[in-house]
Amino acid sequence: MSSTSLSPDCDPMPGSDSAAPSERSIRILSVDDHPVFREGLYRIIGSQDDMQLVAQAANAADALKQFRVHRPDVTLMDLRLPGTNGTDAIVAIRGEFPQARIIVLTTSEADAEIQRALRAGAAGYVLKSARRNELLTVIRSVHAGNRCVPADIAARLAERGGNNTLTEREVEVLRLIQNGAKNKEIAGQLSISEATVNFHIKNIVGRLQANDRTHAVTIAIRRGILQV
Repeated sequence: MSSTSLSPDCDPMPGSDSAAPSERSIRILSVDDHPVFREGLYRIIGSQDDMQLVAQAANAADALKQFRVHRPDVTLMDLRLPGTNGTDAIVAIRGEFPQARIIVLTTSEADAEIQRALRAGAAGYVLKSARRNELLTVIRSVHAGNRCVPADIAARLAERGGNNTLTEREVEVLRLIQNGAKNKEIAGQLSISEATVNFHIKNIVGRLQANDRTHAVTIAIRRGILQV
């Protein structure tokens, strides 16, 4: 839990109760499929007088099961889980428990994954490269009702805004390009004309500020729009 990371910006979440938390320990659920990382979190959280790791899970299904049993105050959620991903786990948990306070704790800096997690209701986003004290600060702040996102990530998302968001059909076209399909093949697979394919590719290249279709695929992979 070392390396560098900018301090998070934490702001009260709309409609949240930002009153001072109770004196009892912050009860935490950790969701991560790497046992060594979970062990590290256990040691970090266990060293804090105001925190308690009440349960751990290695996949999305177990995360929901453990949440139902323990009702943690804060959940630390990895995005890259076997089977169902962490964002879908957030959706499932908050579908049953709308007040659940979930912090994404991941290696991913891909814009698309960040946006999906925040839209799903994540209250915080922390990279696994963050310093120990930064993670602890975010846990306490989210527990108090705030929303915490690293300043550099928030600035990047704000700068890009929604102008480069691709439609579902554009992502389909881009995925086929990634798989090596030519325009005629894309048209056949999606039951659209080649002219429509060309129109979509023009929009994709423009929205991603790419040089060409190949560059667009590279950018989409880097941002998490496409998976390798």
